[in-house]
Amino acid sequence: MKNAIIWGVVIGVLSGIWMFVMHSSGITPTNDKVATLEYFSFLIPALGLLLGIYSYRKNECKGQMGFLEALIQSFKILIVGGILTVFATILYLSYAQVSMSDILKDSSGRIFGALLVGVILAFGVSLLFHNKSNKID
Repeated sequence: MKNAIIWGVVIGVLSGIWMFVMHSSGITPTNDKVATLEYFSFLIPALGLLLGIYSYRKNECKGQMGFLEALIQSFKILIVGGILTVFATILYLSYAQVSMSDILKDSSGRIFGALLVGVILAFGVSLLFHNKSNKID
């Protein structure tokens, strides 16, 4: 669980910083169009998961890890990162003077997209780093 907390904190803090950078550049989540710069935000959980699962396999699993083990660890990392990102979003809302109803109404598609990207990344990273086959004989 230590690995999941460490890499989840990294993802959450970087996502919070990303929100403030986007706000300072004039891009807010209440805009109708998605700015091109917003598409790069998927790199934060992607790199966090890649490094987190690699570290988990190397340090805690001694180089051998199954798919399900990697998937569970990926979801743990994403849950910790998501909790911290929600906290950063609350800070952003209080800083940017934007109401929560506006955010939910205008960016519900972005929220669903982030959830979908997280699940796809978890499956992809798990497939990439598993190396222990579990044969059913």
